Amino acid sequence: MTLNIVADENMEGVVEAMGDLGSVRLLNGRALRREDLQEADVLLVRSVTQVNAALLNSTPVRFVGTATSGFDHVDRAYLQRQGIGFAHAPGSNANSVVEYVLAAIAAVDDKLEQLFAGGRVGIIGYGNIGKLLANRLSRLGISYKVYDPWLEKGQLNNPGSLEEVLQCDVVSVHAELTRQNPWPSFHLLGESELALLNENSLLINASRGEVVDTLALEHCLCRESSPTVILDVWEGEPRVRESLLSRVKFGTAHIAGYSLDGKLLASRMLKEALLKHLGGSAMAGSGSEPEGVPPICLPDSPTGAMLLRALLQHNYSILVDDQLLRAAVPGQDKATATAAFDQLRKRYRVRREVYGADVDVTLGDSADQRIIEAMGCKLVGPVEANRVDAK
Repeated sequence: MTLNIVADENMEGVVEAMGDLGSVRLLNGRALRREDLQEADVLLVRSVTQVNAALLNSTPVRFVGTATSGFDHVDRAYLQRQGIGFAHAPGSNANSVVEYVLAAIAAVDDKLEQLFAGGRVGIIGYGNIGKLLANRLSRLGISYKVYDPWLEKGQLNNPGSLEEVLQCDVVSVHAELTRQNPWPSFHLLGESELALLNENSLLINASRGEVVDTLALEHCLCRESSPTVILDVWEGEPRVRESLLSRVKFGTAHIAGYSLDGKLLASRMLKEALLKHLGGSAMAGSGSEPEGVPPICLPDSPTGAMLLRALLQHNYSILVDDQLLRAAVPGQDKATATAAFDQLRKRYRVRREVYGADVDVTLGDSADQRIIEAMGCKLVGPVEANRVDAK
């Protein structure tokens, strides 16, 4: 059977992954219309495409896949009523987002040193990303608390109330976007919640923009004792509110999960799900595989927080993405700014994860070796450390 597949043009490796199943047509995911799907058997999207009856009615689409962990942009109830298969890619970009969060922390003054000295990270949302972040922090020896009301406390490591989590030194948001009761995440952080943050707090949102009330956040950032804020997601994106961008420490164009490794994994996961839907199974080695993670050579002999910072910043600089967004958005009319935001994502540079890399560095003690292993890397040189699977 030869399939007609329509895919978001920003899905890395999708042609290589799906090409042996039929023809793959790449389109702009945000501009996708029903007319584009009149001959499509399969639709593969990212978060920018709203998949619902308006898009799929009177089309031959029988399988929808999204190359994202979240699926709030997909009307799954409609798909089920129509007998349309569905798959997402949970965890495919989790390590990419976790490394983004750690790199963001490392870029803010001495916040990383504070965490190593006994500070605490608050995690909101304990899905694939929240769990991996907690695991990584634990392996690094950094304390954390978790808030996720949708899970029983026994399912959480170091559970805390929302108030307790918001009082941590760093608060990292990874909640799925939902309006469902009894615990909707839409505007989960409003005026009263943001008031718990102080001038020593660092808030990072790499989930969905609507989890944080934009107007409340702007009001919070106008306070004399305002927190430091880093946003990768924006309420109403691709439109970015300039007044909010001007007040945050770093702003990026929803690219936290945009590592090459994560994108290719998502494409492979969707192929496996599609084959299962068709009654087959994925062939070993099918799809596009990234080249081995490039080795990392660190000069000097960094220790502790400095070692982790050097490791993270070797592959990624949040300052670059912040500068790109600030250059693209301010002063533009709505249409131009929206297009500029999408272009930052479409033309995003190749970014490799730290996980899986061989690290060549001179270390002072075994504690520094554990930092390398906690990041899923292997120490090479005078002392060989077996790679530890941190995922």
